[in-house]
Amino acid sequence: MDTKLKQIAPILLRITMSLIVLWFGYAQVTNPSTWLGFLPSWTKSLPITQLDLIYFNGVFEIVFGIFLLMGFYTRFVALALALHLFDIAYTVGYGALGVRDIGLAVSTLVVCFNGIDSACLDKIFVNKV
Repeated sequence: MDTKLKQIAPILLRITMSLIVLWFGYAQVTNPSTWLGFLPSWTKSLPITQLDLIYFNGVFEIVFGIFLLMGFYTRFVALALALHLFDIAYTVGYGALGVRDIGLAVSTLVVCFNGIDSACLDKIFVNKV
């Protein structure tokens, strides 16, 4: 039984993290104005609007969340999302949101470290697990 749990744990973590990222991405794309308060003030000086920045971030999270869910380019996608979450945690600073995002970032980094699990689409393309 212990071996079975060790096989399921990486799959469960990857799928859970992908669903979290997908939820945030979907929420940003469907209602971007509610996310404006989370953006740092320096984003007002960017050559794109803050709403466009939120849309871009939401689409990024949806695309990478789908890839992570499917286990497609698993290590690369998990690393990109972990770095993205570390950046978000740094941007929001120390507090409830920052601590939560550090936890999500570390969890996603663990998915990267685990690599391809037995339920990844990558398994079709890579001859090892």
